[in-house]
Amino acid sequence: MNNLIVYCETENGVVADVSLELLTKGRVLADKLGCKLEALVLASGTDGVEKQIFPYGVDTVYMADDKRLEPYTSLPHAAILTGLFKEIKPQICLMGATTIGRDLGPRVSSALHSGLTADCTSLEIGEHNDARTGKSYENLLYQIRPAFGGNIVATIVNPDCRPQMATVREGVMKREIKDAGYKGEIIKIDIDKYLSDTDFVVKVIDRQIAKSKINIKGAPIIVAGGYGVGSKENFKLLFDLAGVLGAEVGASRAAVDAGYTEHERQIGQTGVTVRPKLYIACGISGQIQHIAGMQESSMIISINTDPDAPINSIADYVITGSVEEVIPKLIKYYKKNSK
Repeated sequence: MNNLIVYCETENGVVADVSLELLTKGRVLADKLGCKLEALVLASGTDGVEKQIFPYGVDTVYMADDKRLEPYTSLPHAAILTGLFKEIKPQICLMGATTIGRDLGPRVSSALHSGLTADCTSLEIGEHNDARTGKSYENLLYQIRPAFGGNIVATIVNPDCRPQMATVREGVMKREIKDAGYKGEIIKIDIDKYLSDTDFVVKVIDRQIAKSKINIKGAPIIVAGGYGVGSKENFKLLFDLAGVLGAEVGASRAAVDAGYTEHERQIGQTGVTVRPKLYIACGISGQIQHIAGMQESSMIISINTDPDAPINSIADYVITGSVEEVIPKLIKYYKKNSK
């Protein structure tokens, strides 16, 4: 009762990275709250899945194995979560801000009248004093995310309704095993007591999944461009530099909206979150939405004509100049010194 639970997404028996990242963060939050960390798996062919989950410090895995649960469809998953949560009464529920999480989270929070904060960039535990009622609350989940078009970072709390629900994008939280030998409890769920025939009115007849050819998330070096690059032609310079460094090319939302490159390369709150060893930001001003997606990079180099660009405040090195001037020189000197 009143524990922290993470909804774990699986595909062919493999737990999604974002779910493992949330288990890592969930363990930290559960320790602060002095409660158990729990996980929920609803899928088909779940034998051995718990071995992927327990090492992250999970105390209890609620598991249902039924061929009707995979691939994911909205109604049965929402019905099971709603019914189960009414029984076990978790104080916090975390989900990935994936296609599934964005569909499932609002359905469950609406059914339970609990509220939900989407696309959080940070989660913490803290106190809250309500100035209107004079009430004080302890051990609330701080659900932190950019708001008002990214102009501020908002901390959202849910003092009275439970569970406190939040979704988090892949890559925002670190993934870290607590103990490879950690063992918890498995509780099998009887899903039939939560379901009705109408929950299966939608059936997946066929499904085609095309894997992206662009792997920004796993790239150790990223050369990213913003609107300040100036043109689609100038953006090609980033590909030239990336080719020399063995890097991947990323972009800010402004660059994608301007048509400089494709959406799959977008980094930030509305794109992917990355943690490369080296991030070279070219012509990127540094709005909150973009910084949220790359601020955990080990080293950041900013190339910008504006010495006061916001991104310079988090950069390890700043090169003041235009992309057309700086990048050809970087390519030239790298080639010269790498022989």
